[in-house]
Amino acid sequence: MDYNKEKYKIWNWKSPVILHWIINPGLVVNELIFGQTIPKVMLIEREGDKPFYQRSLVPCPHCGELHSGLKWSSQNKTAFKNWFGFYCDNCTNIIPVQRNLTSLMVLAVTFPIWGWFVKSLKQKWLSKQPDRYRNIKLEIPAKKNSTKNWLKSGFFFGLFMFVVMQIIFPLIEGEEITQRSLLIGIPTWMICGLAWGLTMKWWMNKKGKRIKANGVQ
Repeated sequence: MDYNKEKYKIWNWKSPVILHWIINPGLVVNELIFGQTIPKVMLIEREGDKPFYQRSLVPCPHCGELHSGLKWSSQNKTAFKNWFGFYCDNCTNIIPVQRNLTSLMVLAVTFPIWGWFVKSLKQKWLSKQPDRYRNIKLEIPAKKNSTKNWLKSGFFFGLFMFVVMQIIFPLIEGEEITQRSLLIGIPTWMICGLAWGLTMKWWMNKKGKRIKANGVQ
């Protein structure tokens, strides 16, 4: 499907954000357990005074509907449980999502276990989607303490990555978990988490280019 490149930035697997989703092994938990996913294609409006999260659109390849990125958000309780993709409430089809490489490897190895039930699981999941999208709200959520929000988000991200990288992965690979590795890992991942939270705060509130008026921006 062709999109207006002058009007939209087109994010696909080549974009840093989506590429990060593909290669970051820690996101396997988000994807397989929580059902948190990212669309294969996103469109970002280039112009406008709105912050990033209000300029992001998710196109449906089946009907062409451009969905607001806010449709799949915490305020609508639709940010998770998207194991099979994003549900399009306009045509009832599934919008493809990008898969994490580690998730694909886990799914391939465990296919003999879940492969027998995938069709029935998908149908059961699909039957529940219309109810999830009956009261979708796309207005701007009320502003809260932004500093508290990004600190909290960064802390939990750092804690999550610490547990995954310093404990879960070594256990899977049969490596020894030492006191030294834990003491190094705690401040390292907390700093990384806070840096991530601050980056996300800046990114999500970044505004587009000013709309041209009489040929001047």
